Amino acid sequence: MSDSKQKYSRRDFFKASGLIAAGAVGGPTVLGGLRKAEAAAPEVAPMESHFSACDMCFNKCGLIARSENGVVTKLDPNPKFLKSRGMLCARGNAGINQVYDPDRLKYPLLRVGERGEGKWKRISWDEALDLAASKMEEVRKKYLPCGHLFSAGTDLQSQFVGRFAEVYGSFNVTSHESLCLVSNNRAFLDTFGEVPHPDVLNSKYIIMAGANRFEALVTPDSMDLMTTMRENGCKLVTLDPRYTKTAALSDEWYPIKPGTDMVFMLALAHVIVGEKLYDAQWIEEKTYGIEQLAEHVKQYTPEFAAEECGIPAKAIARIAREIAAAAPAAMIYPGRRSSDYEDSTQIRRAFAIVNGLLGNWDRPGGLLAARAVGLKGVQYDAPWYDDNHYDRVDADKVPMMFEHEGSFLLTRDAVLADDPYEVRGWLVYKTNPMGTAPNRKKTIEMMNKMDFVTVVDIAMSDTAWYADLVLPSQSYLERADPCSGLQGSSACACVIKRDPVIDPLYESRACFDVMKGLAERMDLGEFFDFTIPEYREKQLAGLPKAEEVLDRDGVYYNPSKVYGIYEGKVYKTLSKKVELYNQRYEQMGIDPLPVYTPPTKVPANQFRLVIGRNALVTQSSTANNELLHEFVPTNTLWLNPQAAQKLNIADGDVVQVSSSVGTQELKAEVTDKIRTDTVYMLTGFNTLSTRQHLAHNNGASIADILEGDIDAITGNAALHTTFVTVTRKVA
Repeated sequence: MSDSKQKYSRRDFFKASGLIAAGAVGGPTVLGGLRKAEAAAPEVAPMESHFSACDMCFNKCGLIARSENGVVTKLDPNPKFLKSRGMLCARGNAGINQVYDPDRLKYPLLRVGERGEGKWKRISWDEALDLAASKMEEVRKKYLPCGHLFSAGTDLQSQFVGRFAEVYGSFNVTSHESLCLVSNNRAFLDTFGEVPHPDVLNSKYIIMAGANRFEALVTPDSMDLMTTMRENGCKLVTLDPRYTKTAALSDEWYPIKPGTDMVFMLALAHVIVGEKLYDAQWIEEKTYGIEQLAEHVKQYTPEFAAEECGIPAKAIARIAREIAAAAPAAMIYPGRRSSDYEDSTQIRRAFAIVNGLLGNWDRPGGLLAARAVGLKGVQYDAPWYDDNHYDRVDADKVPMMFEHEGSFLLTRDAVLADDPYEVRGWLVYKTNPMGTAPNRKKTIEMMNKMDFVTVVDIAMSDTAWYADLVLPSQSYLERADPCSGLQGSSACACVIKRDPVIDPLYESRACFDVMKGLAERMDLGEFFDFTIPEYREKQLAGLPKAEEVLDRDGVYYNPSKVYGIYEGKVYKTLSKKVELYNQRYEQMGIDPLPVYTPPTKVPANQFRLVIGRNALVTQSSTANNELLHEFVPTNTLWLNPQAAQKLNIADGDVVQVSSSVGTQELKAEVTDKIRTDTVYMLTGFNTLSTRQHLAHNNGASIADILEGDIDAITGNAALHTTFVTVTRKVA
């Protein structure tokens, strides 16, 4: 019963799981990864429970997996896991369907047709690893070690891809975060000396600009925000061109004009500095550059900001006074949706500067420093290759890129231009740039330029669909992972690990085993000469009885200071203080204070396309999940009623959405929850891969429409700079 069109309701799925868990004693038939019992009255096996940590998004929430007869039947939250407040969201519960997805990759596949044609040949693991190793050797010999690119998503085993890339000799490693997060990290790092963790639970006043914590879930922030609003009287002000669930639950919502967040923040600074609403002693002792900032923000009056962002001047001034009065238990929330515009780092610097004025660093209800977790790094000495390129392929394209993250878009441009050198090999693990990176056609060009592409994943993503070799990965419930340290704001700093809950299905293998197999075939085996338990033993060497606690509770907490971590310490900046005025930027020829430039006006008869998440769709990795598909069966184009009327578009009409790089079709959702000059759609739909049967030919691919601009400082993707036309499709 492997028909890809077969549908299950959530109730049917769990009903089937319960029957299956009773045991299979006859000749089993296969449905996805489940064995359907044929016995009339099977003996009920005892339920087993296993601690684990969810892998359906980056949060890594603690859970307890229940299994019967080797089948996972239920996922429960771990009540001792403080980072997620003992909860598990819908995506977390749907992790069970990732394991038993009928579309799941089952064995190694070698492409035998043209890229994207969907013709594959099943091969053995030995054949697959021999082939991948030989192709990687060919690339290294012909194009030098840096001629091979490595890309990995957020996963506990991604570190092994980075380790392999280093011992192979390539500097070219990119992460998914170069598409979504690094400009925010850069801005706060360059202001406070490290990336903060917001103490939402104890805050009294929060301004949330763009972030959507009641839909785009972050633990513990999403839970803590509800608690502090309900129990502590915290005021929440949301700035967003969309009326999100977060906006709906806020005390105040302003449909800010996209691209004007910076001027709003600078106007707050104008009021706070001009009226001296800050803690003068704290500013004097802990910050650098108040004089320069005071002069700089004189021009950014609430009246000026009101004209730019569409928020009344009186409201801006009032909000500035209110948040200053609530300080230091107040914050501009450092949200994850930071990859907006070509000046995103400077926009986020404005966020960070206002936080600096609030004096909230390292204090209850403000922005917190990372807490000690206690895990040790596992050291190794990678070989040095004299015959190699001197730097990354995307080096020196922007002034302040994070080398460990890279810039996927700059790397893609460099590959296509063979500048500064040729890159002809690519290994991808658990990330899907074909589905998430802007300008999908350009990513296809990049794929077509490669001599050989290997993808390790659990599903036939669009990136896998265009690869040469696809290797089936294990789900997080089937493998042993290294320990990982997690930060949970004031809730905790903790360590997690994963052990197999069930035996691996099909011929799937963990990423570690793939990297180890490749290393052994390339005379690099000494760098992977260990097991996961041995690796974890080294990680936990400084934490007595940690393994015992992890086995008992599923999580280990290293007691550590929450507030006042920086007492008696200097900040990791040039001034050794919170840098309102950034000296390093000044030395590099970058504006040391954010300078507002009005966003490009939306052209006549066009709209600005904005991105966003909800609680069920994780970029491109969950749109094909059958359980979640029941709640989000497709994506739609949010279109304001006034705009829809001008275009003669009714709710539910199929529309064409076109940019300079692509055109897609989907249904219009006519709603007053969005500005008249803005449209929005979810990521992850209309896959090219036919082995994503729920997402293929369903809705629209936002990756096909987004144009691919970058933040000028970090190379972060700028995902809100695309303008589109919208027309009703005529039948």
